Amino acid sequence: QVQLVESGGGSVQAGGSLRLSCAAAGATISVMCMGWFRQVPGKEREGVATISNGGGRTYYTDSVKGRFTISRDNGRNALYLQMNSLKPEDTAMYYCAAVKSLSFGPCARGEKAAFDYWGQGTQVTISS
Repeated sequence: QVQLVESGGGSVQAGGSLRLSCAAAGATISVMCMGWFRQVPGKEREGVATISNGGGRTYYTDSVKGRFTISRDNGRNALYLQMNSLKPEDTAMYYCAAVKSLSFGPCARGEKAAFDYWGQGTQVTISS
């Protein structure tokens, strides 16, 4: 069983930056494709960014391309999301997710159904 714990959320003004972290326990993430998702009340959970087990391949939803960067440190069993040029529409609960896969295939489209393990989320609020 994999436990995922997010941190780094908070409230910032538009144009600011935040860095989210996800600490994994219970298993090594080096065999896992991982991702960040976000959800606002009343809407479906949306795939923001995903990354292959080795870090060589990534996916970003169109609205964050050029502003967000996903990265991982398998040695630290950690996943990150650097968020720059934040906008009010980025306000959401952000979740870390993982699936055991040496292939990027399951993660390539950022679909939540492909992921088996989820954190509890960290809130990001962007004010205008």
